[in-house]
Amino acid sequence: MTNAVQAGSPLTLTPGNSDRISILVVDDNTCGAQTLSMLLDIDGYDVSVVHCGEDAIQHVDRYKPAMILLDIGLPDMSGYDVARRIRGLPHGHVPFIMAVTGWGTEEDQQRAREAGCDLHMTKPVNFEHLERVLKNSAHR
Repeated sequence: MTNAVQAGSPLTLTPGNSDRISILVVDDNTCGAQTLSMLLDIDGYDVSVVHCGEDAIQHVDRYKPAMILLDIGLPDMSGYDVARRIRGLPHGHVPFIMAVTGWGTEEDQQRAREAGCDLHMTKPVNFEHLERVLKNSAHR
């Protein structure tokens, strides 16, 4: 798993392997984040993992991943705040952001949209469904 990606379109590909779309997993549940990361890596994605909002913002600013799977309940700030800050970064990079969270009410989904998330998925996530969503999103 590498972290280096090129700036560009929302679906930035990693240098040296144009078939691997970069995904950032942001989740404070270390075990869950690592498991998801391994499954995505096996599926052919270039995956990075961070466990707090501030690290996510720094990672996005530096590496510009194509997609972000963002937990809402983070220890240092809400995922809503993370999405807003990522959308407000000055470099113009616009990743696809999916809220992947245990918070699944209609109000939670609306708050995610208002914060800048493109999609909302409630945990526990069915990996086959997530895989279809990611593949469809990558072809936008």
